[in-house]
Amino acid sequence: MATPFREILRTKSFVVTTEVGPDKGSNVSKAIEHIGLLKDKVDGLNVTDNQSSVMRYPSLGTCLLIKEHGGEPVLQVTCRDRNRLAIQADLLFAYSRGISNVLCLTGDSIDVGDHKEAKQVFDLDSVQLIHLVHTLNSGKDMAGNELSGGIDFCIGTSASPSSDPLEPQLIKVEKKLKAGVSFIQTQAVYELDELKRFAEFVRKMDEEVKILAGIVPVIGVKMAAYMNENVPGIFIPQRLIDELAEAPKGTGVSKGIEISARMIRQLKEERICDGVHIMFIGREERVPEILEAAGLL
Repeated sequence: MATPFREILRTKSFVVTTEVGPDKGSNVSKAIEHIGLLKDKVDGLNVTDNQSSVMRYPSLGTCLLIKEHGGEPVLQVTCRDRNRLAIQADLLFAYSRGISNVLCLTGDSIDVGDHKEAKQVFDLDSVQLIHLVHTLNSGKDMAGNELSGGIDFCIGTSASPSSDPLEPQLIKVEKKLKAGVSFIQTQAVYELDELKRFAEFVRKMDEEVKILAGIVPVIGVKMAAYMNENVPGIFIPQRLIDELAEAPKGTGVSKGIEISARMIRQLKEERICDGVHIMFIGREERVPEILEAAGLL
């Protein structure tokens, strides 16, 4: 049986999580394969919730698969697709099935996804969602009604240390910290000085909150350019782009793994943060290579 994530956050000096990306369809064989490969190598398996507003197999369904196969799931919940009734019902169901970790997110705009005619909900934002989970943890629903059977979620949220300007991001992070979270999972970080400043800000407010740095391997110059131009809150510095450009043809993935592992080693050795969250989207089977190169296996 997997160690509860709350206990991992409390006792482990460097926490490692990664993502299991749901497929677009009912065939879950690839997800099950990735769960089997990763569940004993990381401390938690995080499941995206219609990431980038693209319809996929649900986060809740994949978290159930993780639980069934002996892993420790982290349920992502966005406010984009559900109102407060549906969110509360999903959380009650998740907890009743042994899922006790939740990452609270506002969610990407419908405009960036594959169902542009869909109606956005956004009944709540991520800060209100954190409050919602605390309310359920207290034994009541958002309307003040008593719940039959208690729940106790470990609550996390996200942040973007590379946002430009940074001030609006820090204001929102402050609200999330005051609402009460156990961990912050950041967007992809490539400039460690930015992460250091962010970590200092968080620790001044709450030194108990664990910071997991987002690691997204960049496998080529084109990917780097696309992310810099199209992904808010992410900045890949020119020195890394130059390093990717100098890599021999056909070695982009290996170079991306090398760069990511190097960053993880530095994060751990310099104690810049409390762990990492690795997002190797579409290449989950290669996450163990990053872990091994970083000295985490």
